[in-house]
Amino acid sequence: MLTLFLLPFLFGPSLAGQNPAGTTDAAPVIAVSFKWFKDRQPAENVASPLGPQPEMNDSTKTMARQRRANASAGDRDPNLDSMDSRSAALEDIVRQSREAPPIDGFTYTVRLQNAGASTTQTVFWEYHFKETANAENISRRRFVCAIKIKPQKQTDLRVFSTLGPSNVVDVKNLAKGSGEFQESVVIDRVEYADGTTWERKDWNGDEVKVSAQTRSNRITPCRSF
Repeated sequence: MLTLFLLPFLFGPSLAGQNPAGTTDAAPVIAVSFKWFKDRQPAENVASPLGPQPEMNDSTKTMARQRRANASAGDRDPNLDSMDSRSAALEDIVRQSREAPPIDGFTYTVRLQNAGASTTQTVFWEYHFKETANAENISRRRFVCAIKIKPQKQTDLRVFSTLGPSNVVDVKNLAKGSGEFQESVVIDRVEYADGTTWERKDWNGDEVKVSAQTRSNRITPCRSF
């Protein structure tokens, strides 16, 4: 599981580009500082993709029982889906992941400040790499994090991902600080503990097709999307 680190980070570029053109409302959560770097961590630390999970209700349970009743002799043993069996399988996966060698990836860090009046619960945010000579050439790394930030307080996020900026950006140029690319953090959506929300006007929320309840239950604490 990823953890939050309360460590001082170097201040990043100007925040003037945090709210893209066409928006007039300022984000209630501010990226005070941010940076990225190549890293090597255990596979279990990777921010896995966010996606909808099948809901288990009375209907799906009944269908599962019917499939088991009509199953042939060669079908999967239903005992393999028991609570004890699933727990043992999960423990085995965790053990294997811990024994596996570390993998190469990228760590994205950001210090967030809650400028609002309510405690945050979930924050959707993006790390942008924009080419100076061509503003339309933008690489985005998007994350959603379950994080509680009290009003007027700051918290640091640290996310490890296998996705780097290299799809449109030369990582070597970024590492040299050549000025060919501008880095920024954009806040897309903020969900508060009191049930209220804030969302960037031109953000396409349809890209995240998962309920708020599912997000809260499955972000541990950050996922990519």
